[in-house]
Amino acid sequence: MAPLMAKNWSLLSETKLSRRQFLLISLKGIAFACLSRFAGLSFAFPEKKFGGKARSVIQIWMWGGPAHLDTFDPKPEAGRNYCGPLDKPIPTNVDGIRISQLLPLLAQQADKFSIIRSMTHGINGHETAAYRMQTGREPGGTLVYPSLGAVTSLFKGYDFGYQDTIPPYIVLTTSQGRFSETGFLGPKYQPLVTGGDPNRDPFLVEGFVLQGISREKQVQRRQLAEAFDRLAKVYPEHPLCQKFEETTAKAYESVLGEAIKVFDLTLEKAESRERYGRTWFGQACLAARRLVERGVPYVTINYPGWDTHKRHFETIQRMMPDLDRGMSTLLVDLTERGLLQQTIVWWSGEFGRTPRIQWEAPWYGGRNHYGRCFSVVVAGGGFKGGKVLGRSNRTGEEVEDRPVYPEDLLGSLYELLGIDPDGLLPNPRNLKVPVMLPPRAGRLHEIMA
Repeated sequence: MAPLMAKNWSLLSETKLSRRQFLLISLKGIAFACLSRFAGLSFAFPEKKFGGKARSVIQIWMWGGPAHLDTFDPKPEAGRNYCGPLDKPIPTNVDGIRISQLLPLLAQQADKFSIIRSMTHGINGHETAAYRMQTGREPGGTLVYPSLGAVTSLFKGYDFGYQDTIPPYIVLTTSQGRFSETGFLGPKYQPLVTGGDPNRDPFLVEGFVLQGISREKQVQRRQLAEAFDRLAKVYPEHPLCQKFEETTAKAYESVLGEAIKVFDLTLEKAESRERYGRTWFGQACLAARRLVERGVPYVTINYPGWDTHKRHFETIQRMMPDLDRGMSTLLVDLTERGLLQQTIVWWSGEFGRTPRIQWEAPWYGGRNHYGRCFSVVVAGGGFKGGKVLGRSNRTGEEVEDRPVYPEDLLGSLYELLGIDPDGLLPNPRNLKVPVMLPPRAGRLHEIMA
């Protein structure tokens, strides 16, 4: 490596470079050094043996925790101290199932999804509850476990034949921020967090679309980089140089190739965009549909704003129409395109919210964190529609029938994705770590086709 770097520095010294050009070459040199550092790392991945119908997941992550009594498990009979002003739940298109009066569009799509009304883990802290829900593991211990998204990125990503320049794990549009999604799997399985606002044109995806930089300017920058890329020309047969050029080509294909069009929502018909709703969440749902249609295995919509300690009802009455319109349209659109049967839609937060309302100051009708009993919705990819699994008690404070724990839910998701929950995960300590813990109360076969 030393002779190679010495010759490269010699070439640089013979060339008059601007500060921008020097910085460009320096950055490419750093990338080359990183490739050299990690070129020898490899894992022995277990074979994928489990059957499953699902090709992709759209996770609608309700950041902060939605109230189960105000969404998919209404309790008007419990009285005002529990249901507040939302005392008129509506029937759905499935006999016997009622949901919140603020979700009329989803009520007409209940035949497409199943409601789990007995989710439980008992944790009331955002970080630890999010970790529990997305990894299926209890917080603490010596290993930091990867999320479902990162594990899916492993088994359905580049190590198993995924070829797209769009990464296999996408988060719309801000990082979840509660825990390290990749855990011990490391940065290779980190999601691409898009940034930007899908309801603005253009949708400025970080690393793909640059604000104020035209396509022509990006092409010019690539030409400039190629003009000063002397490193690969010194030893073109060197395997690291070849790998570097391959990586560079993929990076430019991401920015300048056809793949970037998946994020260009202006290519959709105006009526399609309007159907989803011209809001951040509505257009994020549309972007998620475009991504799974392209074949991206895992997409998370990180939907903030549900941590409603104060003036809870004022907040959700503003937000629920967006949720209702975007999610219901997503289910319809996936169905019409023949994608729902191969796409799991998973709606959940890290926990629910306290069934008993805090009317007093400073809450003024707020709900706090509640991990003892809450709701999850699943659809597609092998999940049945029009079903309810489990039951909470009269006030929604306790699980009354068929508890569901995170390991039960995630193990079921892995089964439908064709990932063996009992298979082993590669890890730096070479421990025998299963993809998912054994089921605690049973996998969700009652609602799996």
